Amino acid sequence: MREVVFDTETTGFDPAEGHRLVEIGCLELVHLVPTGRTFHTYLDPQRDVPADAARVHGLTTEFLSGKPLFAEKAQDFLDFIADSPLVIHNAAFDMKFINAELVAHGFPPVPFERAVDTLLMARRQFPGAPASLDALCKRFNIDNSRRDKHGALLDSELLAEVYLELRGGRQPGLVLSNVPSSGKADGETASPRTYREPRPHAPTPEEAEAHQNFVRNMVKEALWLQYDKS
Repeated sequence: MREVVFDTETTGFDPAEGHRLVEIGCLELVHLVPTGRTFHTYLDPQRDVPADAARVHGLTTEFLSGKPLFAEKAQDFLDFIADSPLVIHNAAFDMKFINAELVAHGFPPVPFERAVDTLLMARRQFPGAPASLDALCKRFNIDNSRRDKHGALLDSELLAEVYLELRGGRQPGLVLSNVPSSGKADGETASPRTYREPRPHAPTPEEAEAHQNFVRNMVKEALWLQYDKS
């Protein structure tokens, strides 16, 4: 099963107020395992980045000036996500922005039904507990020390780990090792097995009689003895 973990950074909270995307980060999962395939781009929002937003993600107007426009990267983004479910933390926010940009540039919007919202998953599993990405990293002992500021690709990497835990976590019994099919680790040699003649499975008459005597002495009213008498 292919899924795409998806995150964005923006100039503000609402595209209806003229705010734009400044970064998109995507990470491919297959059967909940990152494949190493990613999509990442910074975007020139063609407007100033407010100081409050720059303090969150560290992306300034000067840094973003001359970066690709959304129209130049939209098809690459759509090709990467294809028809896969999108794993998003607070899906309403990111889907609102990506669809505003897509529609504004003549592309069809991504159906909201494709979003898997990890924020809602966390709130269902841990009612009343903090459900931010940082809080969930702390809960699941995921190292987020590199996250001094928000970043779309880094947040996607952290969210992929959080999502795995929300889905049930790693199962130690399923972890693959470097032990080959022989059952021996690298460098070990298999010890020779001694041949043993097959043993007969049917008891001898003497063994059967001894067993019956043992059972009669142990349980006087055994159900199976009553069945034998009938």
